[in-house]
Amino acid sequence: MTAVSRLSAAEVLAQADELAGLLADTVDGGASVGFLAPLDRASAVAWWEGRAAEVAAGHLAVWVAHSADRMLGTVGLAFPDKPNSRHRAELVKLMVHPDGRGRGLGRTLLTTAELAAAATGVTLLHLDTETDSPAETLYLSAGWTRLGAIPDYATTPSGVLRPTTVFYKRVGAATAAAT
Repeated sequence: MTAVSRLSAAEVLAQADELAGLLADTVDGGASVGFLAPLDRASAVAWWEGRAAEVAAGHLAVWVAHSADRMLGTVGLAFPDKPNSRHRAELVKLMVHPDGRGRGLGRTLLTTAELAAAATGVTLLHLDTETDSPAETLYLSAGWTRLGAIPDYATTPSGVLRPTTVFYKRVGAATAAAT
């Protein structure tokens, strides 16, 4: 059984090593989440430790999915700090460990973030993901709208330039108003 829970800043710090392992394994498994492979553990730990301040400040929310014995996935919501953008958030770092893929865990994490965003008054979510990646299929099947692609936006973990696709989704009150 897999449980999903939201992490506090202290929990991000306490679980930084396990989060780093998930990040490194995801990158080494080919996921384009902003890092090059191979991702060394120390750099991954440092990256996660840096996120704790963002969580503490309320600019980032992080959820993790755990099985009985290991962390299998994570997702985050990044909240803007400008007054005119408090109605939106960016979905970031949706990662599922290669051993956890194909079980609906990505969908569970995505739904968790969408519901949490709506519960905080967010009405618009956006994200970008590598074009033609399995993540694109997930977002489309979950009702996200494809806005377009940006060529040569980021590199794959192996260093190849690839386009990214930008998506958005209305949630909460915006979803109800649109129907």
